[in-house]
Amino acid sequence: MAKFGLGQDPQSTAAATVLKRAVQLDSESRYPQALVCYQEGIDLLLQVLKGTKDNTKRCNLREKISKYMDRAENIKKYLDQEKEDGKYHKQIKIEENATGFSYESLFREYLHETVTEVWIEDPYIRHTHQLYNFLRFCEMLIKRPCKVKTIHLLTSLDEGIEQAQQSRGLQEIEESLRSHGVLLEVQYSSSIHDREIRFNNGWMIKIGRGLDYFKKPQSRFSLGYCDFDLRPCHETTVDIFHKKHTKNI
Repeated sequence: MAKFGLGQDPQSTAAATVLKRAVQLDSESRYPQALVCYQEGIDLLLQVLKGTKDNTKRCNLREKISKYMDRAENIKKYLDQEKEDGKYHKQIKIEENATGFSYESLFREYLHETVTEVWIEDPYIRHTHQLYNFLRFCEMLIKRPCKVKTIHLLTSLDEGIEQAQQSRGLQEIEESLRSHGVLLEVQYSSSIHDREIRFNNGWMIKIGRGLDYFKKPQSRFSLGYCDFDLRPCHETTVDIFHKKHTKNI
């Protein structure tokens, strides 16, 4: 891989830092993260090239950009083949009190216009805040670019005094989704334990805590109450897989 050897201006320094990180991740076989860094570094180098007048320097930059683009393309082909073979696996560790992990931030990479059907297995869509979590997840699903038409939810039935509230809340969500042309099918299981979300474009996401990984806001008027990117999280792990076909619940 090419040596960095870039200038000392802020944009060149930023490009060198990102590309150094890309090469490190590449050497550790952390290809999804490496690809992101390569792409970001290449974009920065293109900006440097645009502002460079010296022909020799422009020639050197084009050579570097070409080599990084070739490597990024090879990684992309490898990851695409992994997805095709059903071997793709990416893991995200959300630290205690971390922010920036709203549903949109976590899932948008996998919500393409080909997504029309979603399966959710989560035993804890029971209490008020969990129903709101599910509602917020559904709101994300009906936004562009995906064209979701059917959502399948498998959860457990609250056996306490909140059972009526759970049933009523899910019914209201079902009616609201219907007004947007989306069908919600709810099933209950007394033995469900695993948490899993699947899209019919082949992506499968397993979150250790399911959809309920956000902490309670400090107050109704604290940052993070509305914008979940600002809401602190509980520690959990997100495992992302890709399979050619998803199975029905």
